[in-house]
Amino acid sequence: MGFLGSLLGIFGFGVGISIGLVVGYFLFIYFEPKDVKDYPESTPFDEIEPNSLIDLLPELPLWVMNPDYERVDWFNEFIANMWPYLDKAICGIIKSTSEPIFAEYIGKYQIKSIEFEQLTLGTIPPRLHGIKVYDSNEKELLFEFAVRWAGNPNIVVALKLLSLQISVQLVDFQMAATARATLKPFVPTFPCFSSIIVSLTKKPEVDFGLKLIGGDLMAIPGLHHFVQETISKQVARLYLWPQTLDIPILDSSIGVVKKPVGILHVKVLRAHKLLNMDFLSKSDPYVKLSLGGDRLPANKTTVKMNTLNPVWDEDFKLTVKDPEAQVLQLHLYDWEKIGAHDKLGMQVVPLKMLNPYEKKELTLDLVHSTNPNDPQNKKPRGQIMLEMSFIPFQEDNIKFSGPLSFHERKESISSLPDDTSLRGAGLLLVTVIAAEDVEGKHHTNPYAVVVLRGEKRKTKAMNKTWNPKWEEEFQFMLEEAPLKDLIHIEVKSKKRRFGFRSKELLGYVDIQLMDVIYNGRINEKYHLINSKDGILHVDIRWKVI
Repeated sequence: MGFLGSLLGIFGFGVGISIGLVVGYFLFIYFEPKDVKDYPESTPFDEIEPNSLIDLLPELPLWVMNPDYERVDWFNEFIANMWPYLDKAICGIIKSTSEPIFAEYIGKYQIKSIEFEQLTLGTIPPRLHGIKVYDSNEKELLFEFAVRWAGNPNIVVALKLLSLQISVQLVDFQMAATARATLKPFVPTFPCFSSIIVSLTKKPEVDFGLKLIGGDLMAIPGLHHFVQETISKQVARLYLWPQTLDIPILDSSIGVVKKPVGILHVKVLRAHKLLNMDFLSKSDPYVKLSLGGDRLPANKTTVKMNTLNPVWDEDFKLTVKDPEAQVLQLHLYDWEKIGAHDKLGMQVVPLKMLNPYEKKELTLDLVHSTNPNDPQNKKPRGQIMLEMSFIPFQEDNIKFSGPLSFHERKESISSLPDDTSLRGAGLLLVTVIAAEDVEGKHHTNPYAVVVLRGEKRKTKAMNKTWNPKWEEEFQFMLEEAPLKDLIHIEVKSKKRRFGFRSKELLGYVDIQLMDVIYNGRINEKYHLINSKDGILHVDIRWKVI
């Protein structure tokens, strides 16, 4: 009986377990708990509770929180592949930059030496979590990006104090920042921009550990938060917008188009004992004036007939862009009715010899060329007398009147224009930059015509394009501010060959100059009148003498 009872008990346990599993399976299939909420396989973000979303993704990428930011996975992959080499290059820069700083402390406070024992940024590169590019009317590329870095650097600085050597190790570095970078100005020299200007758009978040003699200094109560806040505030004070970090890429003299900083007043008075180039009569002299490095057409005096001692007393105004480097070039010619004009002589005057606002009278001996070894320079060619003065523009006075403090500089730049600025003489700079979506009925070879007070200036024609880019600047010297004037700009097209309808108007715009006078500058895109979709991009500046 004992054996039979045991056998029946085992059989009953097996049957009971089997029946229980089958019954439990059917109960699980047909009876669903009512307190369990069923989420679909893919639930939209807006249907998930905020707390659940925070637990699920505690740090959303910037391109998720701001849809106008773009993902840059390709760039992160590029950085990941380049990181071993970037690590060595950046560490080399850190070493070369730190050495002179360390050298300042050697010998002070009983410090005998400071050096890096180990310096590596680790194997984990920083990542960009989104980037946004802004459209700008200026010659620049402006973009914002968010960078985060939870790295594993190993930076050990060894400090020898008396006979004791102390090692400080930086570990577990983490950083998050949102920055704005500007590449400007664009220049026709590779890499086609001359500098990078970087600023932070909000205070950065920084966290790291510091090990000293095997212990973590950041574990000291209160020290971790204090160090974090101090570093974040110091970095923000230096680089939080509008403060910037300027990183020069090209020399400032390479490819950069300089803007005028003042006016050179030249009065050509007279010449004395010029060469006689004519056989039966005397020379018919005139003078051509130009500034070195300037592409503007040369100015000319009137022709004085049949004289070797001409008197002109004629005034000229030339725009100066670099008074330290530019020279005034004077060329005298003998006018001829037929054929080339004979050269009587020339001379140059460096503008750096002039003091701002000071009138200088000069008597110059004419030479054949500026080459000191030219044998023809030994021949007397007469003299020329003139008066010169350099008048800086009001906004550029600060460059020529000695150093000013930052506070004084800021006030002088931001001050409102006075009555003299609004009514005095000045230079109007009109840059016709580009046009968009201009279309002709018969041909599209667009060029622009600028008209101000009856003076006309014209750009080059672009062949077969609806989106021409001219980038041409025109200068109008005015004796008074054009407060009530309009500047008229037409976009036209001309046929490349002779035929009917050789010219066609593609659109025009009239711009009120009052805003330019009060603001000093406008840089805008205007919809062309009598054009379906045409847009004209113009930059206009007013510089007061």
